[in-house]
Amino acid sequence: MARGYLALLLHAHLPYVRHPEHASFLEERWFFEAVTECYLPLLQVFEGLQREAISYRLTLSLSPTLIGMLQDRLLSQRYLRHLEDLLGLAGREAIRKHADQRTRALAERYLQGFQETRRQYIERYQTDLIGAFKQLQLAGRLEIITTGATHGFLPLLRTEPGAVRAQLAVAAETYQETFNDQSRGIWLPECGYFPGLEESLADLGFRYFILDTHGILNAEERPWHGIAAPLACPNGMAAFGRDPESSRQVWSADQGYPGDEWYREFHQDIGFDRPPEELGPFILEDGSRSHTGIKYFRVTNQGRYKQPYEPKRAAQRVEAHAEDFVQKRLASIHKHGALMAQPPMLLAPYDAELFGHWWYEGPQWLEAVIRKIHQQNDLELISPFDFLQRHPKLQCAGPSASSWGELGYNAYWLNEHNDWLYPHLHQAAREMQRLAADFAGATPGGLRYRALQQAGRSLLLAQASDWPFIIKSGSSKAYAEQRVRDLLARFNYLAESIREDRIDPRHLETLEQMDAIFPNLDYTFFIQQE
Repeated sequence: MARGYLALLLHAHLPYVRHPEHASFLEERWFFEAVTECYLPLLQVFEGLQREAISYRLTLSLSPTLIGMLQDRLLSQRYLRHLEDLLGLAGREAIRKHADQRTRALAERYLQGFQETRRQYIERYQTDLIGAFKQLQLAGRLEIITTGATHGFLPLLRTEPGAVRAQLAVAAETYQETFNDQSRGIWLPECGYFPGLEESLADLGFRYFILDTHGILNAEERPWHGIAAPLACPNGMAAFGRDPESSRQVWSADQGYPGDEWYREFHQDIGFDRPPEELGPFILEDGSRSHTGIKYFRVTNQGRYKQPYEPKRAAQRVEAHAEDFVQKRLASIHKHGALMAQPPMLLAPYDAELFGHWWYEGPQWLEAVIRKIHQQNDLELISPFDFLQRHPKLQCAGPSASSWGELGYNAYWLNEHNDWLYPHLHQAAREMQRLAADFAGATPGGLRYRALQQAGRSLLLAQASDWPFIIKSGSSKAYAEQRVRDLLARFNYLAESIREDRIDPRHLETLEQMDAIFPNLDYTFFIQQE
């Protein structure tokens, strides 16, 4: 029997960015980059380990918006066009770099990699990545869980209970439709928790949720085992907190592995270095540039001048960092285990997009960690629900209000940069609750029913935590601000049209085509429960 457990959790989420009204849209490339650099590489790691009969168990949260984009035919077609553009660019780079002894092999590596990506996406997966993840869950390798419908930040929506309920209920419904099962766990968006939220979670059948470290450590009663065991809320809902040491080793700008000098530099991309005439479709009509994924330099140091990337040296660092990670987790469970009657459990959650996109070597590192854990007996990979089945008796204590991010208490999502959003979001949520109650008997499939569904979609999409995050960070700020304004304008138009019974079928159909997500949305989820 293992002396302790490690729950590796990858949280996969992107905001819903889909613009059929434009032939090409810069922000849709967030999705294309994540598929190429993160989701497909992770699938290759997971399936490769499975073929070799390497025992592993990971938890993967897939947000409903990401599921919707991965299943969207238009985005799939545009992704294939994006791959063709990448292949053309990589082919030109391979020719350009042919005489450069330092980077020729790397240019050829990118070309071959994009060719293999295209082959895998079309031939192996037939463009259905959700189906591939589902098969890994059925094989017992993954436990897939959900998060808020559009990743709405729940602590700042709680003034309108119907908004919180809709975020959770639509997420549960989307999971059921996608996986023909109930999600046992939920990743609270941005780990945002407020006392009492567990009641709404239990009503929808969830068994556990994820929050940040201090949500456990600052609980109503001192946690006996710190973060080495979950807590049971008064209603029995289990709360798992993040292991800070596991996070620090990967996330920390100063101490984290991705900052190693031999790893590939993320920011120095030919999309920003080469003349516009060489980049073709990677230069948009307004002159905007974007990442291409073709990068020739390693981190080197904090200065401007970088050395060429060397994959073999990077692979050596992957092995060393994987060994370091595993040994430190072993030391941690031995330390906690000496004071506990049951095996300790460490939760190590990360944004999935870190692996392959932000940290090019991330999937290799994850694979190396899994292999090293497989080779010893003291540490076992499990999911949070696995732990609850083995150790159902938990200390009862209510977690504290918390989030992750700057200062740990909502500051990144409510500040002088984005506070203007919330009065509009709260007003729209109140109106949606009234609409849902006033027209609860609308005929399914009828014009009013569809308009109510579309109003709900617009509101949910406007509530995404991504928009205040982007506005605060300053990256793509103009897009985030305009996106929220557009979605709220759509909602207000629909609400007025429903009230006045003058719904324009053509305009409604246009909006449905633009926001083609949650096709079976039950707008009565927004009704405030007594």
